[in-house]
Amino acid sequence: MPNPLEIAVGKRQHLLTDQTSALRLVDGAGDGLPGIILESFANRWLVSTTGSHIPHQIRSWLEDQKKPTYWKQLNQHQKEPPTHLCGPAVNEPFIATENGVRFEISFQSGYSQGIFLDQRDNRAEVIKRMQPGQTLLNTFAYTGVFSSAAAKKGAITTTLDLSQPYLDWAKRNLKHNAMEPAEHYFCKGDTFHWLGRFAKQGRNFDGIILDPPTFSRDDKGKVFRVEKDYDELAALAAKCLAPGGWMLCCTNFRGQSPKEFESLATSKLPRPMRARHADMPEEYTDAPYLKSLWLEP
Repeated sequence: MPNPLEIAVGKRQHLLTDQTSALRLVDGAGDGLPGIILESFANRWLVSTTGSHIPHQIRSWLEDQKKPTYWKQLNQHQKEPPTHLCGPAVNEPFIATENGVRFEISFQSGYSQGIFLDQRDNRAEVIKRMQPGQTLLNTFAYTGVFSSAAAKKGAITTTLDLSQPYLDWAKRNLKHNAMEPAEHYFCKGDTFHWLGRFAKQGRNFDGIILDPPTFSRDDKGKVFRVEKDYDELAALAAKCLAPGGWMLCCTNFRGQSPKEFESLATSKLPRPMRARHADMPEEYTDAPYLKSLWLEP
């Protein structure tokens, strides 16, 4: 009987190229393996489970592959780094690639390893859209991979996040792509605060990335919930758009349909914008949780 792990991994081999070494190889129920996710980062594997153990057959198969393999439990209360499961240990950060963009991955950094792979196609679209000298604002930027993608096309990027360690990581990602962080901008703090500040200054951008967490609390205790506050976020960001500029609005909040998300995101815009929904990358065969909305004049 065919091994569903081998089938799932085999279906995605064409996506692994000299330009892209980071990929989801198994996507849970979409591959007949509910609760099991397998991702590859430059030939180092991360298996994630919704349960508290790995079935024996899956563990045995992973051990047989001889890959450096780590395990992460997808528990909302579990925020520890993944643990070493089998194969050689990976004790230092390393470089993976996506669409020719290099970025740093760490299995020791905590719950997240440095990139959200479900945004691959959106980052490819940003690469296509940006032109030398144009400006990109990357809010809730995490490690700034969107910024690196845009900067590789010659864009001047502004990377915004609450976390200084993540901003430092974003600077390293620029360096990994032979770019000088000093030629770009980095802002630490709350996105709402900075958007208001940019609007007052008359500072605008050719492209803006809005991919907030579904729930967050700023350093002053103010709560942000996607289902209640995304309209204000998008409206404020739109005031910082240059003429002809675009926004990428995303959420992985599962409590809204794409149409409901579009209605919310566009309900308070200062001027009408055309909306286009983008699909998730092809290897995501389970439920399409990520909603991506491109807004432009």
